[in-house]
Amino acid sequence: MSLQKYKDAFKNRKLILEGIKNRIFKKEHVEAEAELRWKECVKCNFLDESGKHCTVPGTHPCCADCGCSLAIKLRSLSSECPKGNWLAVMTEEEEDELNKSMEENEENEEG
Repeated sequence: MSLQKYKDAFKNRKLILEGIKNRIFKKEHVEAEAELRWKECVKCNFLDESGKHCTVPGTHPCCADCGCSLAIKLRSLSSECPKGNWLAVMTEEEEDELNKSMEENEENEEG
């Protein structure tokens, strides 16, 4: 595995954490976007279903170009495909604000 992929992963750790959080705490709008993105990934020559090019072993399917686990990257709304097959739908700041707003709404509904 290339050292550059590890450096890129460290540089993008906030996006990775966003994807992990969205994978664990599922939200309908995130899952809908992940499904649309996946439909593009399955047509791509860089789809690595075996995991040979994954930055983190055992996280396949992944993108052979960037090494990202697609289960995580597809759910990071502020991430984009390195080949331009799909774009970020919002900035990191916009996603943080949206999540904060949704959490406040859920608290208000419960309380």
